[in-house]
Amino acid sequence: MERFRAAPPTLLATRQVAAATQVMAVHDLVIRARAGDRDAFSQLAARSIGRLTALARMILRDEYAAQDAVQDACIEAWRSLPGLRDPDRFEAWIRRLLVRACFKGSRRTKRVDAVEIRLTPDHEQDIAGAECDLDLRDQLDRALARLTSEQRAVVVLVHYLDLPLADAAQALSIPLGTTKSRLNRATNALRAAIEADDREPSRLGERFA
Repeated sequence: MERFRAAPPTLLATRQVAAATQVMAVHDLVIRARAGDRDAFSQLAARSIGRLTALARMILRDEYAAQDAVQDACIEAWRSLPGLRDPDRFEAWIRRLLVRACFKGSRRTKRVDAVEIRLTPDHEQDIAGAECDLDLRDQLDRALARLTSEQRAVVVLVHYLDLPLADAAQALSIPLGTTKSRLNRATNALRAAIEADDREPSRLGERFA
């Protein structure tokens, strides 16, 4: 009689277990931090800092302003965490605090030493020789620079983070209908900026003119 062996776990199943374990860990950390555990909050912040910083950079396009916005969001999160009812909504909640901090930061006086920030996240590596992709990315980066911070925020949330409109609206603290109209205006402005960039003389042509 053949022995029946348990099928080895698939890669998908392994990832699902790992994801569930991570969710449980975050849930526990939020509960502890909500009760005043500073170490638990530090772990939560460490888990989120990379994503929050990348988001702030794309919205503000200023390294120092992005760092300030992340710091302000974390400080506000620590102060307001006791009022968070659902621990499982922590990521969405702190993302909303960050977007709010970014909007406040964009209204401050811009620093003289502001620097341009690449659109591509640090963990994404450029493919050597992919000149066309680099040109398109640079063009998109220049087009995003022409948008307002509010327009960039909705574009980043919907098209970069791939959030549903309802979640983007929650992050922006505006009604769903307003989010839709803002996204439409931002998309039109982005398209117009790209078309305007296409009409400008080639940078390469100018260099060798």
